[in-house]
Amino acid sequence: MTIFRAARVLPIASHPIRDGWVSVDHGVVTGIGTLGTSRTPATDLGNVAVLPALVNAHTHLELSYLADVVAPASRFLDWIRAVMAERRRYPDPHDSIILAAARGAIAAARGSGTGLIGDISNTLVTVPLLRDARMAARVFYELLGFNADDPDGRVRTAREAIEAAAGADGRVQLSLAAHAPYSVSPGLFEALRRDLDAHPADVSTVHLCESPDEVEFIARGSGGWRALLGEIGVWSPTWRPSGTSPVAYLADMGFLDRRVLVVHGVQCAGDDLARLRTLGATIVSCPRSNRHVGVGDPPLEAFYAAGVDVAFGTDSLASVADLNMFAELAAARRLAPRVPARTLLAGGTLTGARALGFGVGFGSIEPGKEAALIAVRLPAGVDDVEEYLLSGIEPGAVTWLDTR
Repeated sequence: MTIFRAARVLPIASHPIRDGWVSVDHGVVTGIGTLGTSRTPATDLGNVAVLPALVNAHTHLELSYLADVVAPASRFLDWIRAVMAERRRYPDPHDSIILAAARGAIAAARGSGTGLIGDISNTLVTVPLLRDARMAARVFYELLGFNADDPDGRVRTAREAIEAAAGADGRVQLSLAAHAPYSVSPGLFEALRRDLDAHPADVSTVHLCESPDEVEFIARGSGGWRALLGEIGVWSPTWRPSGTSPVAYLADMGFLDRRVLVVHGVQCAGDDLARLRTLGATIVSCPRSNRHVGVGDPPLEAFYAAGVDVAFGTDSLASVADLNMFAELAAARRLAPRVPARTLLAGGTLTGARALGFGVGFGSIEPGKEAALIAVRLPAGVDDVEEYLLSGIEPGAVTWLDTR
């Protein structure tokens, strides 16, 4: 057994501990306490804060090769068009450029303190990369198809693909996901929901209420998304606008519940948030990406005021400078100055772990959980450690504890 002593220990599930310790045995947390309550000699880490590894609840690792390629946009559809054009340049998902960039992104995420990732994949090429890196993850195999024929067959084939890619160790879990209401037909949403109901250990995800164009399209069937779907030849003449918000559209369809992560939610109104709260859905917010792609800032304080669970993700390197979750939390702090620091930190740890289906082992320092622990170097004189951790911690200040 190893005991680590630190100036601060942040369990996340309880109050920070000054002059605290964490005991670990074979990679599992066995105890936590204050200096003087342990009789076993401790490894003194000095003036650091020990906390659980961060959780990036939403990213697209297979888009990492687009880092510094897609410029910021003032309108989401302009950014989408640029991404589509760049992806056409590399049609083979196993291209060495794509794989190398994804490997580098995983390593950089870990280097900045992330120990669990929610990865969106259209190809499953990141699954072996995550396993090789020993990065815990929920990989969402994302389906698109606004005019998809045989949605049940599409889902059945996708289920066979993730079962074939599944490993035995459980560190990388796979499940199915829908992209967004402007790119997935009602029939495909319903087929995905049936698959989710048939696999109670899975969770799913959907991009929702991200842009004003999406809101207009779902309510009235007009605008930029209607034009783009026609341009690329996937418009379905049988589809009808709902006259409601995107949240109401999917909720009325029966797709949304506590097992479906709602990503972005930038355009959510009060009624939408109340409905998400009732359904138990978690919003995964990506503040830096939202600004880059031109959809505006997420109403974080409104999310919290409505009582909705909020996790955080970076989104992909196509729309954010790095996968450093501390930088994402700093952006969240700027947008939500009245939300308690501890609540925001939970969004980058425990709330994300629970939403991804990893809450039993990740997201907090508690006996029985995996000892995925990081130490953040503290400057002299820091008293409010929780607030300091929201200031934008650089990777050089982060160290992983050897808990084997």
